[in-house]
Amino acid sequence: MLDKTYTPALVEKRWQSLWDLHAASPPSSEAPPRPPFCLIMPPPNVTGSLHLGHALTFTLQDIWGRFWRMRGAEVRLQPGLDHAGIATQMVVERQLAALGESRTALGKEAFVERVWAWKREAGDTILSQLKSLGVGAHWQHTPFTLDGEVCEAVRQVFVDLWDAGLIYKDKRLVNWDPVLKTAVSDLEVVARETHGHMWHIRYPLVPVGGQGERVGGGFVEEGCVEVATTRPETLFGDAAVAVHPQDSRYTHLHGRTLRLPLMGRLIPLIVDESVDPEKGTGAVKITPAHDFNDFEVGRRHGLEMGVILDETAQLTGEVPGEYKGLDRFQAREKVLGDLERAGLLGDAPPVVHAVPHGDRSGAVLEPRLTEQWYLNAAVLAQPALKAFEEGRLRFVPEGYGEVYARWLREIQPWCLSRQLWWGHPIPAWYGP
Repeated sequence: MLDKTYTPALVEKRWQSLWDLHAASPPSSEAPPRPPFCLIMPPPNVTGSLHLGHALTFTLQDIWGRFWRMRGAEVRLQPGLDHAGIATQMVVERQLAALGESRTALGKEAFVERVWAWKREAGDTILSQLKSLGVGAHWQHTPFTLDGEVCEAVRQVFVDLWDAGLIYKDKRLVNWDPVLKTAVSDLEVVARETHGHMWHIRYPLVPVGGQGERVGGGFVEEGCVEVATTRPETLFGDAAVAVHPQDSRYTHLHGRTLRLPLMGRLIPLIVDESVDPEKGTGAVKITPAHDFNDFEVGRRHGLEMGVILDETAQLTGEVPGEYKGLDRFQAREKVLGDLERAGLLGDAPPVVHAVPHGDRSGAVLEPRLTEQWYLNAAVLAQPALKAFEEGRLRFVPEGYGEVYARWLREIQPWCLSRQLWWGHPIPAWYGP
């Protein structure tokens, strides 16, 4: 006799046990054998419980597997769990903060053990949720991305890519998270529209041969060039001021020398076609160690690249003593005040501009010059790009094909390394 009400838990439990058995067994069909079908299911991060997006994607994968199983193929839907370096480390750091503890106070060994404990808790929750969805996966073997055999595979691939000359160390700019104290990928950057100012700062011209200065036009007045910037706190890392070569307001100043405000260091006025004459004053400060565009300009012109922000975004390095140790935003206020008292601060029109934030920490990210491990993504992209150019890969709608091709043609080196305690260590050692 049927129950008066439907009780999903009872029905689902019975069917799930049957499906688990079926998923682990080869098909018993009299139809001619088909090629096996295997799908590596993207492993969810062990950062907590699943959400609706997981339910959708795993249901679609399960439908795919059931379709081929019903057609007589031997099917393996391979589940797993992802250690999710930054995300999981941050979850545990927040737990410690709620208890009045910290990662650094705990120490690396104890902290990593705390993360493993969280992994066991979250991993069990995730797998039970997936099974409750009725996913017919191969649950008998559920690898974790820090399991021994996976770590061995990661090390082997790293060594193979190193031997092929595709992995290397380089000193380049990265997206630096001053809260997590690590480099983050472009995918972990969220650009948020922020209300700010385009400050005009006067950079004094160094006189030539004792002659007075001729007033050019635009923003050259009283022996100064007005530079427009939204980041006055990075002024101490400036290596040059740049203008567009065809900007008539500054052609008479090409090759001249400027004096860095508040510091007195001499820097050149250079020309570079990357400068937009319509933006700000048409003269921009070049800070190669703390701006992605400036880094490229600095490399083209052989400029010095002085790092003036440490891992927590406090001023350091070659900055005047009264600024050392200041947080970047405290330094901004002090720089603006000192510039105004020195008569070197001009207009400050309001602007709305995109400011990069870390999607995990929510902190304002800093472009920062560091030495990291990189993968030559441009070389790896060539087969995929060639497949599109030869017509072997087609997009629907077609317009997305050019978006794909442009992304591959402009792809940058991939920063592999992170400054974390949780994750795969770089398999490199240094001799004396």
